[in-house]
Amino acid sequence: MKNLSLLITLVVGSLTGCTLAPRYERPVAPISQTWPSGSAYATNELSGFITNAAAEIGWREFFQDARLQKLIDLALANNRDLRVAVLNVEQSRAQYRIQRSDLLPTISAGASVTRQRTPGDINGSGRAVTDNQYDVSLASTAYEVDLFGRVRSLNKQALENYFATEEARRSVHIALVAEVAIQYLTERQLNEQLALTRQTLAAVQSSYDLNKHSFDAGTASELDLQTSAAQVQTARANVAVYERQRAQAENALVLLIGQPLPDNLPPAKSLNEQNLSGALPADLPSDLLQRRPDILQAEHLLKAANANIGAARAAFFPRILLTGSAGTASLQLSDLFTGPAAAWSFGPQISVPIFAGGRNRATLDAAKISTRIEVAQYEKSIQSAFREVADALAARTTLEEQLEAEGALVAAEQRRYGLADVRYRNGVESYLAVLTAQQDLYSAQQRILQSRLARLSNLITLYKALGGGWESETNAQAIAKATPHNDLYKN
Repeated sequence: MKNLSLLITLVVGSLTGCTLAPRYERPVAPISQTWPSGSAYATNELSGFITNAAAEIGWREFFQDARLQKLIDLALANNRDLRVAVLNVEQSRAQYRIQRSDLLPTISAGASVTRQRTPGDINGSGRAVTDNQYDVSLASTAYEVDLFGRVRSLNKQALENYFATEEARRSVHIALVAEVAIQYLTERQLNEQLALTRQTLAAVQSSYDLNKHSFDAGTASELDLQTSAAQVQTARANVAVYERQRAQAENALVLLIGQPLPDNLPPAKSLNEQNLSGALPADLPSDLLQRRPDILQAEHLLKAANANIGAARAAFFPRILLTGSAGTASLQLSDLFTGPAAAWSFGPQISVPIFAGGRNRATLDAAKISTRIEVAQYEKSIQSAFREVADALAARTTLEEQLEAEGALVAAEQRRYGLADVRYRNGVESYLAVLTAQQDLYSAQQRILQSRLARLSNLITLYKALGGGWESETNAQAIAKATPHNDLYKN
């Protein structure tokens, strides 16, 4: 009997390592092996001077503004979206552990006592009889012998889903770092726009006062007076607009960090003082497959769907369930653990699918289609990542050129406004020339502030698109440590 049990154990152990899931092969990336080239990508050659990949550059090194660093710290600690992503990982891990438990039999211990009275006219003795029965046992109920890998395929599916949620958490983390940075810089830009608008209001108010004085003296026309008055009201309206937008930007920042803005934050830096490197290294497109968590998430979901095919295929084959128990039973409590009280039962069951109305075939077809869907989703995630990086690389060069031109434009408009104002005060030029020069200068100053924000936002987007923002410090070894729970593959 012992030899037979050992033989059964060895056979079952060898067969349960099988699985009917198809061999996984990573789909070929549907993108070019190099980044686009042309005049818009001229600065890409700067990447050769950087030794660390963008994903290995810690966000504390990339964002050197102490105030921004503090805000990112607060967001990573308090942001509710990130908190939900972390809880999703924990939930998925628990679900994997539940599925993994099906690989082992469930053993339960039980004890019972039964007291039964049988009437005399039934037992034939004419006297009522009271019987007692005591039982103690260990039992395993409906343990599936995984001959065709159905349970193991479901376990693999749960494991890959868990890894996918971990990569989703990394995506939320990286996106949060970038979003906090962009929102902070947006608030800084609006603050500078507000300061510029207030300066403009002071300038046009001064012009109005001058025109009012000249009009009262009879040396200026009412047209000049009303023109300058309109400028004042326009500037006042612009001040109100930027005050509102700055307040809303602060509210958005509060939402991201998950708490009110602390009073002890480090001093803020202006847009010009933000030292973000424009020479981020653009690795080969194939490197995105290992650095972008959204791509890794899509691949884990593809592997999960692939494993589900194995479970669907196994449904066509017999299932063997083992139910058994062993213990002691006695009519007397004192004899429960003595004497010939041993009791056991063993009830194997086998079910063979014969007719299921096409259910198993439809289930397998659905599993295969799901895999094809996940392949398409995986390929789309790669294409989307490629486009994000390519767009950011193109914008990096053109925004630098745009900023250089707009800086020269502001200087020219500033000089033009100064000359027009002097000529007007000396009675050589009409006020219309001053008005036009002042409006053009204000527009140029607004555009350069917007372009500075666009340039910084694009660098942050490129940093994020290349997989940066996961680590806080620049450390190549930390990237390897960030790979979630690879030891689970060993089980």
